[in-house]
Amino acid sequence: MYSDEIQQYAATLKLLNTYLISTAKVKVSPSSYGKPIHKFQWTLDKETVIEQIQASHEVEKPLPPPTRLNITNFDRIPHLMVDSAAEIDILAIVLRCGPQKTAGRSHHRCREITVCDDQRNQFLFTLWEDFGEIEGHQIFSKMATEADLLVILGRSIGISTYQGLSLQTRYNSTVRVNPDYPQAMALINWAKENKTMLLGSPSEKTSTSSSITPMIVTPAGQQFISIAEISSAPSMGVFYVEAEMAILDEFQDFCVLECSGCKQKKRTKDRKDFECPKCNRKTSLVPRCTFQIDLIDNTATTTASISAELGEKLLSMTAKDIFDITCTKRQSLSLTHVHDMLSNKVFEIQLRKSSWGSSNTTNATLSILSYMEKQHTPQSTSDRTPKKIKPLEISEVEVMATTATAGPSNALGKIEPPTPTKKV
Repeated sequence: MYSDEIQQYAATLKLLNTYLISTAKVKVSPSSYGKPIHKFQWTLDKETVIEQIQASHEVEKPLPPPTRLNITNFDRIPHLMVDSAAEIDILAIVLRCGPQKTAGRSHHRCREITVCDDQRNQFLFTLWEDFGEIEGHQIFSKMATEADLLVILGRSIGISTYQGLSLQTRYNSTVRVNPDYPQAMALINWAKENKTMLLGSPSEKTSTSSSITPMIVTPAGQQFISIAEISSAPSMGVFYVEAEMAILDEFQDFCVLECSGCKQKKRTKDRKDFECPKCNRKTSLVPRCTFQIDLIDNTATTTASISAELGEKLLSMTAKDIFDITCTKRQSLSLTHVHDMLSNKVFEIQLRKSSWGSSNTTNATLSILSYMEKQHTPQSTSDRTPKKIKPLEISEVEVMATTATAGPSNALGKIEPPTPTKKV
């Protein structure tokens, strides 16, 4: 409304009343000066007809439930992270809901929740400002009183690279709890049937960091590339490789200290409180697990970083334990159990490639977002050619137990030549 129409319609339009508006001018909201909150803009002028609908106390026939949802599957989210302006709609199960807190130099209010889909892909979802206080409080209260897991529908949700890869609300987002869409009802029923499995997942393990980083399960059906092809891949993106993992540098620092508020890494080994210039307040330093790990396949070898809960899971110890051993006690970590666990195993690894540079050079880094051991499918017995080997007589020769090296399934079994018994 403009000029004279403002005063004219101010006396006509009242809150919580229903009107039939005819011949209003409708156009797409302009986006030249930023992303608008609404897709369309209505203009009421002197030619617009407005009729108030009288309230009726008759029982009306309920509207049919909504059916249309255009949601983004969780396994597609890593491929959208290159576009910082990307906004998606999600339908997810809430596994955990943290308390209200503040973050950053400006002390923005937020609440972190962990969500997953029916494939157990998990993401950290940050509810900023009023979303944390209103929708976040609603979720927190319901989880404390209701036995079943909640399902949320988030619209216009942003994608962030915080803690590897996560989700966050934006100014135009909406979050609904247990909506009445058929897809949501089906997910609610699935969550009821699989509640024990969902809450018993490995990512339920507690972490020493201020927020729990959920593991992202590598989605099935993704195209894997070789390590040699990563160097020619785009400067930023998410890739999947099949490779062995090994920690070749056992004398590296396996943890760092960071600000408990802004997560800024500090170049110190002292956990005393300090004045953080970014948070603009006195805060404490907390340890965070992070280290370099080598990835090897039949084409090349490369180094990637692994951190937070993924790193703790691989080392089978918390960041606090790592700090106490390496910094407080000034001892080296014992990695024998890690070497044994990684030995002769191939993993399906989800990597994020990032790059930065100046006018002369460009640097790239790889970070592990998730990993899981590759499951080997047993070979069918129909593909094997049976071979008969005459057993040796124990009375003729002493046989030493040997370990055969793995080879093709149709190869002849190898037996070390017997050593004749020495006669005295």
